[in-house]
Amino acid sequence: MVSRSYSNLLELASGEAPSPSFGRMNRRIPRIMTVAGIMSDLDDDGSESVCSDPSSSSAQKDRIIVVANQLPIRVQGKTDGSKGWLFSWDENSLLLQLKDGLGDDEIEVIYVGCLKEEIHPNEQDEVSQILLETFKCVPTFVPPDLFTKYYHGFCKQQLWPLFHYMLPLSPDLGGRFNRLLWQAYVSVNKIFADRIMEVINPEDDFVWVHDYHLMVLPTFLRKRFNRVKLGFFLHSPFPSSEIYKTLPIREEILRALLNSDLIGFHTFDYARHFLSCCSRMLGISYESKRGYIGLEYYGRTVSIKILPVGIHMGQLQQVLSLPETEAKVAELVEQFNHQGRTLLLGVDDMDIFKGISLKLFAMEQLLLQHPEKQGKVVLVQIANPARGKGKDVEEVRDETNSTVKRINAVFGSPGYQPVILIDKPLKFYERIAYYVVAECCLVTAVRDGMNLIPYEYIISRQGNDKLDKVLKLDSSMPKKSMLVVSEFIGCSPSLSGAIRVNPWNIDVVAESMDSALVMPEPEKQLRHEKHYRYVSTHDVGYWARSFLQDLERTCRDHVRRRCWGIGFGLSFRVVSLDPNFRKLSMEHIVSAYKRTTTRAILLDYDGTLMPQNAIDKKPSAKTIEIIKTLGRDKNNMVFIVSARSRKTLADWFPTCEKLGIAAEHGYFLRMNQDEEWETCIPEVECSWKEIAEPVMQLYTETTDGSVIEDKETSMVWCYEDADPDFGSCQAKELLDHLESVLANEPVTVKSGQNIVEVKPQGVSKGLVAKRLLTAMQEKGMSPDFVLCIGDDRSDEDMFEVIMSSVSGPSMAPSAEVFACTVGRKPSKAKYYLDDTTEIVRLMQGLASVAEQMLPQM
Repeated sequence: MVSRSYSNLLELASGEAPSPSFGRMNRRIPRIMTVAGIMSDLDDDGSESVCSDPSSSSAQKDRIIVVANQLPIRVQGKTDGSKGWLFSWDENSLLLQLKDGLGDDEIEVIYVGCLKEEIHPNEQDEVSQILLETFKCVPTFVPPDLFTKYYHGFCKQQLWPLFHYMLPLSPDLGGRFNRLLWQAYVSVNKIFADRIMEVINPEDDFVWVHDYHLMVLPTFLRKRFNRVKLGFFLHSPFPSSEIYKTLPIREEILRALLNSDLIGFHTFDYARHFLSCCSRMLGISYESKRGYIGLEYYGRTVSIKILPVGIHMGQLQQVLSLPETEAKVAELVEQFNHQGRTLLLGVDDMDIFKGISLKLFAMEQLLLQHPEKQGKVVLVQIANPARGKGKDVEEVRDETNSTVKRINAVFGSPGYQPVILIDKPLKFYERIAYYVVAECCLVTAVRDGMNLIPYEYIISRQGNDKLDKVLKLDSSMPKKSMLVVSEFIGCSPSLSGAIRVNPWNIDVVAESMDSALVMPEPEKQLRHEKHYRYVSTHDVGYWARSFLQDLERTCRDHVRRRCWGIGFGLSFRVVSLDPNFRKLSMEHIVSAYKRTTTRAILLDYDGTLMPQNAIDKKPSAKTIEIIKTLGRDKNNMVFIVSARSRKTLADWFPTCEKLGIAAEHGYFLRMNQDEEWETCIPEVECSWKEIAEPVMQLYTETTDGSVIEDKETSMVWCYEDADPDFGSCQAKELLDHLESVLANEPVTVKSGQNIVEVKPQGVSKGLVAKRLLTAMQEKGMSPDFVLCIGDDRSDEDMFEVIMSSVSGPSMAPSAEVFACTVGRKPSKAKYYLDDTTEIVRLMQGLASVAEQMLPQM
């Protein structure tokens, strides 16, 4: 099926007027910016935002828009002297291989990205039409000076070095942050978003954005289409939080990525670093449910995918079968094998992170420590052209050339060069031929996102019958291959049979090279077989299908969610909630308060009436006055339900005579100041504290910033001021430890927001809600207005009791019930407010109404 929006772009490209029958989907699309310009911030014009109406959704899910910095297209000028361009697929592009892996029958793929050549504005419409009709590609045209600032400036000088762990300590090291370059980056991401708008059918299509060049694009797309089905995959490393936090626009990028539905990483380390940054900088923690990692972000679940990309098996095997490959292999066999020389191979881009010089130093060390290898071992280093440009690339090239010359001068002899440097572009079949002949492949990058060179090498060494004949191998014999790989590349965890090395340790790399050469043949065969089994089954098609399956699963409930956007600029995000879960409005609750006569009001304290991060936890004069005003109405029952001790709460509210207090999650209860404290459950012994206290003390001593709060019937270990990652890790250990040592005690161990708590069994805030409703019923005051507000897991028990009591004997018929959560989404409550400021404002409004309704004295 061709979507309505897709047809619209075809009409635009051909100059035809859009058909009015397509309704709002075919509103006039803004022209792409074709003159240089820089945006100071995100475009906040809401007039182009598309309403998220669940009823307009379609069940069709047969198209994916793949977005990347570059299209998988080769471009060259016509060779006959006429004007115009020739276009062809770039078979080496991962994006094209991704499409082959998905299969044309299963899903239609549309590409959005830049071309490698600059197209004059006068030719852009024609080029767009050709690429769309012939290749289903939508080119994004960026003015040259803006592209330079975006790509060579922000992407390559700032993001790329930082993501590869290079701190901008000086202008020479990665370059200092430049806000003009950042604005150019934002501007280009906005241009990409505008281009996607021309082809997307937002209720049907999936969008898959690739790599660090487009990290703020999800915000632009989410702003236009609140329920867009959006995946993002990062092909580079994601640095640790200590590195990432040096980026001045760190929160903007994190929030932009969180506007995706699914975020993919090559390795667990990269995902862990991202999650740690979200925790430390945004206060967002993740949960793992049934094997899936997810973050709750304003009611949306953002899933995390960990799966390394694979290679295109079909393409590689096809190249292995080419006559040109066979001929090149025969040439290399003659050059090396027939002269009794063993070939070691390195294939790297010429950039600062690939560790080419370190590899050459290790080769030099190998020849020094093992003189018998001289004349017998040759390292062929293929240096692909660098993707970026600058002073660092020139320095790497110069150092590589000088090191090769020095090694060859010292260890070379007539007819023998220990290192052969190939620094010109090779055809793919030529590179494959080197793989086939090489006894060992060396990858010594100091930091690399994935690096598929080892995968290509493994498949090439598996070969085929024709190549076996050239190599004079028995086809029935097991194949063999050896890998020496850096610990700092993305594919390292999946290659368990490789010799993993620290590339900075030259001696160890040299010894690993020697081990790879002298290893017994059966072991080489076993390692190769293990690698081949993994690489051949986890190809690019497997990766693409797995990512899209997870994206579809994550987006499955989009259609039944209510969505709306909040925030400005790059802080924009979408609140996504169940249709029955809505914000509590002042007008709604005030109206209900006025038309009711008997009211029960239950309020949590920390995180509800008082912000969690407040230094002084005592209630303000305003809060006390609100509670006193509500309590003056004899038909109101106002309760504070808190985890704090009864002494603390009594000391904080001495003037609130009519206030009911439930302390320590409701174990202690007092209906008002004139009554005695009672317990919700029979009194319990606290001898278990003698067991729990030493355990908590141990974790307090080893976790800086943590404290123990010892109450009458419970104990709490709080790590609010500890390092969030370490505190969370210690909390999980402490929870397990306490559950083990207290297994035979009448207590429960629970974790909460920055706490681990031990309390008597059966105690919950739900008991308080039951007790209050029952007490009011016994007095003939069954409430016709119930307001219950809380912010954490312990308050969910109150919400559950309140909601289950609707239409029951403890409430008046047709009672107005408001169970309201603060910030926590989803919840058993039916209403929510965002923070304590809104709670206090709401309570102030109720107090004002209550005062007006009191009889005048």
